[in-house]
Amino acid sequence: MEIRVNQIELNGLTFQYRECGDVSAPPLVVLHALGKSSESWDQAAAALGESYRVLALDQRGHGGSARTNTYTFESMRDDLLLFADALDLGRFSLMGHSMGGTVSYLFSQTFPTRIERLIVEDTPPPFSDKPMEVPSRPSVPLPFDWQVVPSILQQLNEPDSEWWARLTDIMMPTLVIGGGASHIPQNKLQEVSELIPNCELVTIEDAGHFVHEDDLPAFLSVVKRFLSIGQAL
Repeated sequence: MEIRVNQIELNGLTFQYRECGDVSAPPLVVLHALGKSSESWDQAAAALGESYRVLALDQRGHGGSARTNTYTFESMRDDLLLFADALDLGRFSLMGHSMGGTVSYLFSQTFPTRIERLIVEDTPPPFSDKPMEVPSRPSVPLPFDWQVVPSILQQLNEPDSEWWARLTDIMMPTLVIGGGASHIPQNKLQEVSELIPNCELVTIEDAGHFVHEDDLPAFLSVVKRFLSIGQAL
């Protein structure tokens, strides 16, 4: 399926996004992980584009989107609102992986009436744990702004307690997909699924953190089933 690459200006910043599927199909916005880009969703998007208008956004500092002075989960959440408004999406389904998953939680807490169904891949909101050290900047060219890393790690090391407290505000049907053999504590995903009122947790064993890349067939099977429930209603 053809994937179209587009650019859009949001609040004076240029953002790149990839789109596939019919423009009249139900919209599904997907958000990538730290250090990745919208391109990491291409295989999943091509399959989901048969039934949905899939819009994969390069979040600020990544891919073809603007490099800025501010990299926080909140700024990425607000970028998503501008993006959805600019494309006149109204209500849409939202799927996020890792960093994009946290942005998806925050968006769904803050703008719950905009989200039809929420899917989060192998991440809980940040929680207090042993602090992570900022790694050294690699010497090779990077497809993202390295400044994203220390900025996001600071938020991971000093998370806002409201992010967990407001999980109960996420009222739309929610699917959390765990990777089983992942560096993410799977018991934290269980906690999330118990706090969100209408949430299902599915673990794809041995997939690891990058579920949609390392076990795409299983990932698509779970996601298509969850999304089709909404279409059938």
